Amino acid sequence: MNWKMSVLAFAGVLILGGLLNWQVSENQKLADKNTSLTKEKKSLSDALDEQKAITTDYEKRIDSLHELDTKHTTELTNAKAKIDQLRIDVSNGTKRVYVNAKCPKPESSSTSGVDAGRSPTLEGDTREDYFNLLKQLETLEKQFLGLRDWYFAECKR
Repeated sequence: MNWKMSVLAFAGVLILGGLLNWQVSENQKLADKNTSLTKEKKSLSDALDEQKAITTDYEKRIDSLHELDTKHTTELTNAKAKIDQLRIDVSNGTKRVYVNAKCPKPESSSTSGVDAGRSPTLEGDTREDYFNLLKQLETLEKQFLGLRDWYFAECKR
């Protein structure tokens, strides 16, 4: 029986050795997988940090553009309000719009129906056209300034 016990003991050692070897192999596989996952996690963390930085930059740029838009919109609104007030004042007769023009004095001494002594003014539809053009010029100027500021804020950075 002694030899049977030796064989059984030897078989048990072989089985335990095989199990131990298998367990060590499984542990190594898990360690390798953990190392791979750690590297992947670091890579994903770096990508997340980069996206956060990009998002922060975009938010700053959007805020800057919003401030420019608000500034130019406010200026345009104020300019249009001044023009509208001027239109009302001219309609009420509180103010007048004069044209910087000189009428040549006729060489003949015949009298005409034109009073050359007073400054020329705008009348009727011409006055309305003047205010409309003034408003359009203000709008174009504010649009141009807004576009210029946007260009320098976005393209020249």
